[in-house]
Amino acid sequence: MSQAIKVGVLYSTEGAYSAISRDCWDGAHIGVAHGLARLSSPIDLQIVSANPGADLSLYLSNAQAMLRDHGCRHIIGTVTSAARKEIIPLVEKHDALLWYVCPYEGFEANESVIYMGPCPNQHLLPLLDYAMPRFGGRAYLVGANYVWGWEMNRLARQLIDDCSGEIVGERYLPMDETDVDRLIAEIRTRAPDFILNNLVGPSSHAFLRAYRRLGEEDARFHPSSRPVVSCNLTECELSAIGPSVMEGNFSIASYFARLDTAENRAFRSAISTHLESPRSPSAPLATAYTTARLVVDAIAATGTDEPSTVRKFITSRSFSTALGQLAIDGRTNHASLPFHVGRISSDESFDIVMSSLPIAADPYLAHPQGKNASRPGQERHLRIVP
Repeated sequence: MSQAIKVGVLYSTEGAYSAISRDCWDGAHIGVAHGLARLSSPIDLQIVSANPGADLSLYLSNAQAMLRDHGCRHIIGTVTSAARKEIIPLVEKHDALLWYVCPYEGFEANESVIYMGPCPNQHLLPLLDYAMPRFGGRAYLVGANYVWGWEMNRLARQLIDDCSGEIVGERYLPMDETDVDRLIAEIRTRAPDFILNNLVGPSSHAFLRAYRRLGEEDARFHPSSRPVVSCNLTECELSAIGPSVMEGNFSIASYFARLDTAENRAFRSAISTHLESPRSPSAPLATAYTTARLVVDAIAATGTDEPSTVRKFITSRSFSTALGQLAIDGRTNHASLPFHVGRISSDESFDIVMSSLPIAADPYLAHPQGKNASRPGQERHLRIVP
Protein backbone atom coordinates (compact mmCIF):
# COMPACT_ATOMS: atom_id res chain seq x y z
CA MET A 1 0.00 0.00 0.00
CA SER A 2 2.42 2.63 -1.21
CA GLN A 3 -0.27 5.22 -1.93
CA ALA A 4 -2.64 6.70 0.61
CA ILE A 5 -5.94 4.85 0.90
CA LYS A 6 -8.98 7.13 0.92
CA VAL A 7 -12.22 6.23 2.70
CA GLY A 8 -15.32 8.39 2.21
CA VAL A 9 -17.61 9.53 5.04
CA LEU A 10 -20.87 10.93 3.62
CA TYR A 11 -23.42 12.31 6.09
CA SER A 12 -25.66 15.39 6.27
CA THR A 13 -24.95 17.08 9.59
CA GLU A 14 -27.51 19.74 8.65
CA GLY A 15 -31.15 19.34 7.71
CA ALA A 16 -34.12 17.25 8.80
CA TYR A 17 -32.21 14.24 10.14
CA SER A 18 -29.08 16.05 11.35
CA ALA A 19 -29.09 14.49 14.84
CA ILE A 20 -28.81 10.97 13.41
CA SER A 21 -26.26 12.09 10.83
CA ARG A 22 -24.12 13.83 13.42
CA ASP A 23 -23.84 10.62 15.41
CA CYS A 24 -23.01 8.64 12.26
CA TRP A 25 -20.40 11.24 11.28
CA ASP A 26 -18.81 11.24 14.73
CA GLY A 27 -18.88 7.46 15.04
CA ALA A 28 -17.19 6.98 11.67
CA HIS A 29 -14.46 9.53 12.33
CA ILE A 30 -13.73 8.28 15.85
CA GLY A 31 -13.76 4.67 14.66
CA VAL A 32 -11.23 5.33 11.91
CA ALA A 33 -8.95 7.19 14.32
CA HIS A 34 -9.14 4.44 16.95
CA GLY A 35 -8.67 1.71 14.35
CA LEU A 36 -5.53 3.33 12.96
CA ALA A 37 -4.15 4.01 16.44
CA ARG A 38 -4.35 0.32 17.38
CA LEU A 39 -2.56 -1.07 14.35
CA SER A 40 0.82 -2.65 15.04
CA SER A 41 1.97 -1.67 11.53
CA PRO A 42 0.69 1.79 10.53
CA ILE A 43 -1.06 2.31 7.19
CA ASP A 44 -1.66 5.56 5.31
CA LEU A 45 -5.46 5.77 5.41
CA GLN A 46 -7.22 9.12 5.09
CA ILE A 47 -10.85 10.18 5.41
CA VAL A 48 -12.55 12.16 2.66
CA SER A 49 -15.61 13.78 4.28
CA ALA A 50 -18.61 15.46 2.67
CA ASN A 51 -21.77 17.01 4.08
CA PRO A 52 -24.61 17.05 1.50
CA GLY A 53 -26.89 19.06 3.79
CA ALA A 54 -29.83 16.67 3.21
CA ASP A 55 -29.86 17.65 -0.49
CA LEU A 56 -30.39 14.46 -2.50
CA SER A 57 -28.60 15.81 -5.57
CA LEU A 58 -25.53 16.65 -3.48
CA TYR A 59 -25.29 13.08 -2.25
CA LEU A 60 -24.74 12.03 -5.85
CA SER A 61 -22.16 14.72 -6.66
CA ASN A 62 -20.32 14.21 -3.35
CA ALA A 63 -20.19 10.45 -3.86
CA GLN A 64 -18.99 10.95 -7.42
CA ALA A 65 -16.16 13.20 -6.21
CA MET A 66 -15.14 10.64 -3.58
CA LEU A 67 -15.09 7.75 -6.05
CA ARG A 68 -13.81 9.44 -9.19
CA ASP A 69 -11.62 12.31 -7.96
CA HIS A 70 -10.29 10.98 -4.65
CA GLY A 71 -10.15 7.29 -5.54
CA CYS A 72 -12.23 6.10 -2.58
CA ARG A 73 -13.26 2.46 -2.83
CA HIS A 74 -15.25 2.52 0.41
CA ILE A 75 -17.91 5.01 1.53
CA ILE A 76 -19.43 4.94 5.00
CA GLY A 77 -22.55 6.93 4.55
CA THR A 78 -26.14 8.01 3.98
CA VAL A 79 -28.95 7.92 6.52
CA THR A 80 -32.12 7.80 4.43
CA SER A 81 -33.03 5.03 2.03
CA ALA A 82 -33.61 7.67 -0.64
CA ALA A 83 -29.97 8.78 -0.40
CA ARG A 84 -28.71 5.19 -0.29
CA LYS A 85 -30.66 4.24 -3.40
CA GLU A 86 -29.50 7.43 -5.14
CA ILE A 87 -25.81 6.59 -4.89
CA ILE A 88 -25.84 2.79 -5.23
CA PRO A 89 -25.63 2.84 -9.07
CA LEU A 90 -22.55 5.07 -8.81
CA VAL A 91 -20.97 2.79 -6.21
CA GLU A 92 -21.65 -0.19 -8.49
CA LYS A 93 -20.15 1.61 -11.49
CA HIS A 94 -16.88 2.21 -9.61
CA ASP A 95 -16.76 -1.31 -8.13
CA ALA A 96 -16.75 0.15 -4.63
CA LEU A 97 -18.51 -0.65 -1.35
CA LEU A 98 -21.10 1.44 0.47
CA TRP A 99 -21.25 0.76 4.20
CA TYR A 100 -24.78 1.53 5.44
CA VAL A 101 -25.27 1.76 9.22
CA CYS A 102 -28.91 2.79 9.75
CA PRO A 103 -32.06 0.69 10.18
CA TYR A 104 -33.91 0.30 6.90
CA GLU A 105 -37.04 -1.25 5.41
CA GLY A 106 -35.45 -4.38 3.91
CA PHE A 107 -36.11 -6.04 0.55
CA GLU A 108 -32.66 -5.20 -0.71
CA ALA A 109 -29.38 -7.11 -0.85
CA ASN A 110 -26.89 -5.41 -3.11
CA GLU A 111 -23.42 -6.81 -3.75
CA SER A 112 -22.01 -3.29 -3.46
CA VAL A 113 -23.54 -2.53 -0.05
CA ILE A 114 -22.61 -3.81 3.40
CA TYR A 115 -25.73 -3.47 5.55
CA MET A 116 -24.57 -2.86 9.10
CA GLY A 117 -27.93 -1.56 10.34
CA PRO A 118 -30.94 -3.77 11.12
CA CYS A 119 -33.63 -4.82 8.66
CA PRO A 120 -37.29 -5.61 9.57
CA ASN A 121 -36.79 -9.05 11.10
CA GLN A 122 -34.29 -7.35 13.44
CA HIS A 123 -36.50 -4.37 14.36
CA LEU A 124 -40.15 -4.22 13.20
CA LEU A 125 -41.08 -7.86 13.77
CA PRO A 126 -39.72 -8.10 17.32
CA LEU A 127 -41.16 -4.66 18.17
CA LEU A 128 -44.65 -5.77 17.17
CA ASP A 129 -44.09 -9.08 19.00
CA TYR A 130 -43.41 -7.02 22.12
CA ALA A 131 -46.16 -4.42 21.71
CA MET A 132 -49.23 -6.38 20.61
CA PRO A 133 -49.52 -8.88 23.50
CA ARG A 134 -49.01 -6.07 26.02
CA PHE A 135 -51.12 -3.24 24.61
CA GLY A 136 -53.50 -4.79 22.07
CA GLY A 137 -53.86 -5.31 18.35
CA ARG A 138 -55.46 -2.02 17.25
CA ALA A 139 -52.67 0.06 15.72
CA TYR A 140 -52.40 3.52 14.20
CA LEU A 141 -49.54 3.93 11.69
CA VAL A 142 -47.67 7.16 11.03
CA GLY A 143 -44.76 7.38 8.60
CA ALA A 144 -42.42 9.60 6.63
CA ASN A 145 -43.67 10.22 3.12
CA TYR A 146 -40.95 8.27 1.33
CA VAL A 147 -39.79 4.69 0.98
CA TRP A 148 -38.96 4.12 4.70
CA GLY A 149 -42.44 5.12 5.88
CA TRP A 150 -44.28 3.45 2.99
CA GLU A 151 -42.52 0.11 3.24
CA MET A 152 -42.43 -0.07 7.03
CA ASN A 153 -46.15 0.59 7.28
CA ARG A 154 -46.89 -1.83 4.42
CA LEU A 155 -45.09 -4.54 6.36
CA ALA A 156 -46.80 -3.54 9.59
CA ARG A 157 -50.22 -3.80 7.96
CA GLN A 158 -49.47 -7.30 6.77
CA LEU A 159 -47.96 -8.45 10.07
CA ILE A 160 -50.75 -6.99 12.20
CA ASP A 161 -53.40 -8.49 9.91
CA ASP A 162 -51.67 -11.89 10.14
CA CYS A 163 -52.06 -11.64 13.93
CA SER A 164 -55.77 -10.76 13.65
CA GLY A 165 -55.07 -7.17 14.61
CA GLU A 166 -56.57 -4.03 13.10
CA ILE A 167 -55.18 -0.87 11.50
CA VAL A 168 -57.41 1.97 12.71
CA GLY A 169 -55.61 4.73 10.82
CA GLU A 170 -52.59 5.52 8.67
CA ARG A 171 -51.04 8.90 7.84
CA TYR A 172 -47.85 10.17 6.18
CA LEU A 173 -45.98 13.44 6.61
CA PRO A 174 -42.98 15.03 4.88
CA MET A 175 -39.89 15.19 7.09
CA ASP A 176 -40.18 18.95 7.56
CA GLU A 177 -43.94 19.03 8.23
CA THR A 178 -44.77 20.08 11.80
CA ASP A 179 -48.55 20.62 11.54
CA VAL A 180 -49.83 17.48 13.23
CA ASP A 181 -53.16 18.69 14.61
CA ARG A 182 -55.31 16.61 12.25
CA LEU A 183 -53.26 13.51 12.96
CA ILE A 184 -53.58 13.95 16.74
CA ALA A 185 -57.32 14.61 16.46
CA GLU A 186 -57.79 11.41 14.49
CA ILE A 187 -55.80 9.40 17.04
CA ARG A 188 -57.90 10.88 19.84
CA THR A 189 -61.11 9.86 18.08
CA ARG A 190 -60.03 6.35 17.13
CA ALA A 191 -58.12 5.53 20.35
CA PRO A 192 -55.70 2.88 19.02
CA ASP A 193 -53.96 0.52 21.41
CA PHE A 194 -50.58 1.80 20.23
CA ILE A 195 -49.08 4.06 17.57
CA LEU A 196 -46.30 2.80 15.32
CA ASN A 197 -44.12 5.81 14.55
CA ASN A 198 -42.07 5.71 11.35
CA LEU A 199 -41.75 9.47 10.98
CA VAL A 200 -38.32 11.08 10.54
CA GLY A 201 -36.88 14.38 11.77
CA PRO A 202 -38.98 17.49 12.59
CA SER A 203 -42.30 15.80 11.73
CA SER A 204 -41.53 13.02 14.22
CA HIS A 205 -40.47 15.51 16.89
CA ALA A 206 -43.62 17.62 16.41
CA PHE A 207 -45.85 14.56 16.54
CA LEU A 208 -44.24 13.21 19.71
CA ARG A 209 -44.55 16.56 21.49
CA ALA A 210 -48.21 16.81 20.47
CA TYR A 211 -48.91 13.25 21.60
CA ARG A 212 -47.38 14.05 24.98
CA ARG A 213 -49.76 17.03 25.29
CA LEU A 214 -52.67 14.77 24.33
CA GLY A 215 -51.71 12.38 27.14
CA GLU A 216 -51.63 15.26 29.61
CA GLU A 217 -55.12 16.36 28.51
CA ASP A 218 -56.64 12.88 28.27
CA ALA A 219 -55.37 10.10 30.57
CA ARG A 220 -56.42 7.46 28.05
CA PHE A 221 -53.35 8.37 26.00
CA HIS A 222 -50.76 8.00 28.71
CA PRO A 223 -47.90 5.83 27.38
CA SER A 224 -48.54 3.21 30.05
CA SER A 225 -51.75 2.30 28.21
CA ARG A 226 -51.38 3.67 24.66
CA PRO A 227 -47.69 4.10 23.86
CA VAL A 228 -45.86 5.27 20.78
CA VAL A 229 -43.44 2.59 19.55
CA SER A 230 -40.63 3.36 17.10
CA CYS A 231 -38.01 1.51 15.04
CA ASN A 232 -35.69 4.46 14.49
CA LEU A 233 -35.69 6.58 17.64
CA THR A 234 -32.46 6.59 19.67
CA GLU A 235 -30.66 8.69 22.26
CA CYS A 236 -29.43 11.24 19.74
CA GLU A 237 -32.93 12.65 19.11
CA LEU A 238 -34.38 12.72 22.63
CA SER A 239 -32.84 16.06 23.63
CA ALA A 240 -34.10 17.66 20.39
CA ILE A 241 -37.64 16.46 21.10
CA GLY A 242 -37.61 17.97 24.59
CA PRO A 243 -37.07 16.98 28.22
CA SER A 244 -39.26 14.07 29.31
CA VAL A 245 -41.53 14.33 26.24
CA MET A 246 -41.03 10.69 25.34
CA GLU A 247 -40.92 9.22 28.86
CA GLY A 248 -42.71 5.86 28.98
CA ASN A 249 -42.80 5.26 25.23
CA PHE A 250 -40.77 2.58 23.45
CA SER A 251 -38.21 2.08 20.73
CA ILE A 252 -36.19 -0.83 19.40
CA ALA A 253 -32.54 -0.74 18.34
CA SER A 254 -29.48 -2.93 17.99
CA TYR A 255 -27.76 -0.81 20.65
CA PHE A 256 -28.66 1.40 23.59
CA ALA A 257 -26.13 3.24 25.72
CA ARG A 258 -27.22 1.44 28.91
CA LEU A 259 -26.35 -1.97 27.50
CA ASP A 260 -24.50 -3.70 30.34
CA THR A 261 -21.69 -5.64 28.68
CA ALA A 262 -17.93 -5.55 29.00
CA GLU A 263 -17.67 -4.58 25.33
CA ASN A 264 -20.02 -1.63 25.75
CA ARG A 265 -18.28 -0.43 28.89
CA ALA A 266 -14.96 -0.49 27.02
CA PHE A 267 -16.54 1.29 24.05
CA ARG A 268 -18.10 4.03 26.18
CA SER A 269 -14.85 4.59 28.03
CA ALA A 270 -12.90 4.82 24.78
CA ILE A 271 -15.17 7.41 23.17
CA SER A 272 -15.99 9.45 26.29
CA THR A 273 -13.32 12.07 25.63
CA HIS A 274 -14.68 12.64 22.11
CA LEU A 275 -18.26 13.44 23.15
CA GLU A 276 -19.38 16.53 25.01
CA SER A 277 -21.11 15.72 28.30
CA PRO A 278 -23.87 14.63 28.92
CA ARG A 279 -24.23 13.22 25.40
CA SER A 280 -24.75 9.46 25.31
CA PRO A 281 -23.77 7.22 22.40
CA SER A 282 -26.63 6.00 20.23
CA ALA A 283 -27.13 3.10 17.83
CA PRO A 284 -26.11 5.25 14.83
CA LEU A 285 -22.91 6.32 16.58
CA ALA A 286 -22.03 2.84 17.86
CA THR A 287 -22.77 1.22 14.49
CA ALA A 288 -20.82 3.81 12.51
CA TYR A 289 -17.89 3.40 14.93
CA THR A 290 -17.99 -0.39 14.59
CA THR A 291 -18.24 -0.10 10.81
CA ALA A 292 -15.23 2.21 10.60
CA ARG A 293 -13.21 -0.17 12.76
CA LEU A 294 -14.13 -3.07 10.44
CA VAL A 295 -13.07 -1.09 7.38
CA VAL A 296 -9.70 -0.17 8.90
CA ASP A 297 -9.05 -3.64 10.30
CA ALA A 298 -9.98 -5.37 7.03
CA ILE A 299 -7.76 -3.12 4.91
CA ALA A 300 -4.86 -3.49 7.34
CA ALA A 301 -5.24 -7.27 7.58
CA THR A 302 -5.52 -7.88 3.83
CA GLY A 303 -3.07 -5.20 2.71
CA THR A 304 -5.53 -3.78 0.18
CA ASP A 305 -8.72 -1.77 -0.08
CA GLU A 306 -9.91 -3.92 -3.00
CA PRO A 307 -13.64 -4.38 -2.25
CA SER A 308 -13.95 -8.10 -3.05
CA THR A 309 -10.96 -8.89 -0.82
CA VAL A 310 -12.35 -6.77 2.02
CA ARG A 311 -15.78 -8.41 1.62
CA LYS A 312 -14.26 -11.88 1.75
CA PHE A 313 -12.34 -10.96 4.92
CA ILE A 314 -15.33 -9.61 6.84
CA THR A 315 -17.68 -12.44 5.83
CA SER A 316 -15.29 -15.19 6.93
CA ARG A 317 -15.08 -14.28 10.64
CA SER A 318 -17.07 -12.72 13.42
CA PHE A 319 -16.22 -9.73 15.56
CA SER A 320 -16.70 -8.88 19.22
CA THR A 321 -18.12 -5.35 19.37
CA ALA A 322 -20.25 -3.02 21.48
CA LEU A 323 -23.19 -4.31 19.40
CA GLY A 324 -22.45 -7.89 20.42
CA GLN A 325 -20.86 -10.74 18.49
CA LEU A 326 -21.23 -9.47 14.95
CA ALA A 327 -21.03 -11.43 11.69
CA ILE A 328 -21.70 -10.45 8.07
CA ASP A 329 -23.60 -12.98 5.97
CA GLY A 330 -21.77 -13.39 2.66
CA ARG A 331 -25.02 -14.26 0.87
CA THR A 332 -26.83 -11.02 1.73
CA ASN A 333 -24.06 -8.66 2.97
CA HIS A 334 -26.16 -8.04 6.09
CA ALA A 335 -24.94 -8.06 9.69
CA SER A 336 -26.32 -10.39 12.33
CA LEU A 337 -27.57 -8.08 15.08
CA PRO A 338 -29.32 -8.29 18.43
CA PHE A 339 -32.42 -6.27 19.21
CA HIS A 340 -33.13 -4.36 22.40
CA VAL A 341 -36.53 -2.94 23.30
CA GLY A 342 -36.07 0.23 25.32
CA ARG A 343 -38.54 2.22 27.41
CA ILE A 344 -37.67 5.90 27.48
CA SER A 345 -36.87 7.25 30.93
CA SER A 346 -37.12 10.76 32.35
CA ASP A 347 -33.38 11.35 31.95
CA GLU A 348 -33.55 10.96 28.14
CA SER A 349 -32.15 7.45 28.15
CA PHE A 350 -33.56 4.00 27.44
CA ASP A 351 -34.20 1.37 30.07
CA ILE A 352 -33.78 -1.96 28.30
CA VAL A 353 -36.85 -4.15 28.91
CA MET A 354 -36.14 -6.97 26.44
CA SER A 355 -33.08 -8.17 24.52
CA SER A 356 -32.06 -10.88 22.10
CA LEU A 357 -28.86 -12.52 21.01
CA PRO A 358 -27.66 -11.59 17.49
CA ILE A 359 -30.23 -12.59 14.85
CA ALA A 360 -29.29 -13.38 11.27
CA ALA A 361 -30.71 -10.78 8.90
CA ASP A 362 -33.56 -11.92 6.67
CA PRO A 363 -33.95 -8.89 4.37
CA TYR A 364 -36.62 -10.48 2.17
CA LEU A 365 -38.46 -12.14 5.08
CA ALA A 366 -37.93 -15.41 3.28
CA HIS A 367 -37.99 -17.50 6.46
CA PRO A 368 -40.83 -17.98 8.94
CA GLN A 369 -40.47 -15.79 11.98
CA GLY A 370 -38.28 -17.40 14.59
CA LYS A 371 -36.55 -19.75 12.12
CA ASN A 372 -33.61 -17.46 11.42
CA ALA A 373 -32.34 -16.62 14.88
CA SER A 374 -29.16 -18.64 14.66
CA ARG A 375 -26.07 -16.99 13.25
CA PRO A 376 -24.12 -18.73 10.45
CA GLY A 377 -20.96 -20.47 11.65
CA GLN A 378 -17.79 -18.48 11.24
CA GLU A 379 -14.19 -19.54 10.86
CA ARG A 380 -12.73 -17.48 13.67
CA HIS A 381 -13.48 -14.60 16.01
CA LEU A 382 -11.78 -11.23 16.17
CA ARG A 383 -12.20 -8.73 18.98
CA ILE A 384 -12.61 -5.08 18.12
CA VAL A 385 -11.15 -3.43 21.20
CA PRO A 386 -12.01 0.29 21.49
